[in-house]
Amino acid sequence: MPRANPIDKHDLRRRALAESALRTLGELGYAKSSLREIANNSEFSHGVVHYYFSDKLQLIVYCVKYYKQRCVTRYDHVVADATSPEGLLVAFTDKLRETIVEEAPMHRLWYDLRSQSMFEQSLREAVGQIDRALEEMTWRVVNRYAQLCGVEPSLTPNTAYGMLDGLFQQALLGYLSGDEESLDVLSAQVHQLMPRILQPVPASVSHIQ
Repeated sequence: MPRANPIDKHDLRRRALAESALRTLGELGYAKSSLREIANNSEFSHGVVHYYFSDKLQLIVYCVKYYKQRCVTRYDHVVADATSPEGLLVAFTDKLRETIVEEAPMHRLWYDLRSQSMFEQSLREAVGQIDRALEEMTWRVVNRYAQLCGVEPSLTPNTAYGMLDGLFQQALLGYLSGDEESLDVLSAQVHQLMPRILQPVPASVSHIQ
C-alpha cells in the first residue's frame, strides 16, 4: 500500500482536529471558544492545535467548511428517490426534522458563524461560499419538486433558499428552547410553502425577487 505523502498526513490531522473541535464549538459557540478551550476538550494538546491552525478563526472556518461539505449532499437521495410531489415533501421534511434532532449543535454553530460574519470581515468569504452551496442544495429539492408537479419554480434559487432557511432556523430555535411542537410546525410550514414556490408571483411584488 502506498504511503500517504506529507500533505495527505497534514490534511488528515486537520480533519481529525476538526472532528474533535466541532463538538466543543457546537456546545460553546464562536465567542466562548478558544484554541485552548478546544484543546482542553479534546485528545489534542494546545500546542498541536496551534501548530495546525494559527488562530481560532482559521480553525472555525475550516471546521464549518468541513462539516458543511457533508451537509450539502444530505438531500441528494431524497431528490433521487422521489417519484411524486407529496412523497418528496414527506422525505424532505423527515430529513429536516432528523438533522435538527441529531445535529442541532452544528446548525447552531453555523448560524452563530453567519451572524458573526456581519462583524468579522475575514469570515465573509467562507460564509458566502457555504451559503451558496446550501442554496444549491435547497434548489435541487425545489427544482425536483417542480418537475414532479410538471411546472417551473416561480421564485429564484436565492429567494427559495431564504424562505426555507428561515423556517429551518425558527424550528431549530424552537427545538433548542424545548418547544415540542417546533418540528411538527416545520413540517406543516414546508408543506404549505412548497406549492406556493410554484405559483406565479403577482406583478406588484415580483420586483422583490
